[in-house]
Amino acid sequence: MKIKAIAACGNGMGSSQMIKMKINKVFKKLGIEAEIGHMSVGEAKGVANNYDMIFVSETFTSQFRTGKDTKVIGLKNLLSEKEIEAKIREALDMPAE
Repeated sequence: MKIKAIAACGNGMGSSQMIKMKINKVFKKLGIEAEIGHMSVGEAKGVANNYDMIFVSETFTSQFRTGKDTKVIGLKNLLSEKEIEAKIREALDMPAE
């Protein structure tokens, strides 16, 4: 299984790149192959249905209208690997560690 994901932040620059690195680290830890991009929330809304998962701050989740195959994952702490892992496990129906 290969997951296509986006890390999106308000303006698509520095913080989305940092979130992307954290998400990549968690996918590797879980042994899941992932292709992760990063962009602004505005850009991500336009391409959301081309991805399996979209990681954004909880404040942005309501802005996304996606198909049933795309999961929008809202994060309280964008840099918490523990939270990212818990949300990925939940989204993929994996048991908690």
